[in-house]
Amino acid sequence: MKALIANITNTTSGIASTLLRIPVGIILMAHGAQKLFGAFGGYGLEGTGQWMASIGLEPGYLMALLAGSAEFFGGIALIIGLLVRPAAIVSAFTMVIAIFSVHFVNGLFMSNNGYEFALALLAATVSLAFSGAGSISVDKIIATKLK
Repeated sequence: MKALIANITNTTSGIASTLLRIPVGIILMAHGAQKLFGAFGGYGLEGTGQWMASIGLEPGYLMALLAGSAEFFGGIALIIGLLVRPAAIVSAFTMVIAIFSVHFVNGLFMSNNGYEFALALLAATVSLAFSGAGSISVDKIIATKLK
């Protein structure tokens, strides 16, 4: 178990990962809060669930709960730098689903509800999954203590 935790929390990245994960975490957390709590002009679980069901993601409420939780709690994890690799992988998967179930048919550009923003978040989260949390993170503290 110690080896697994060491592998998950290990990071050879410096400040760059830290500078990437904090704004990406804020964005993901805010979008998750829209889905889960109706914050920031969102529709909450009920409204988001109805919309997800309307586009074929059934059961809508459960899909809204999963997507909102991945974004909200994954975003928090990225912000504080705790379990960044798993949080980034879950967030990347969520962005792949968003791209192909909602945005891809609209083309690239956000002005047409395209996938460019989700693609940028996908690229950032995949990068973090490979690099880890960076030098200023809870993961770095855990990894150092396990050595």
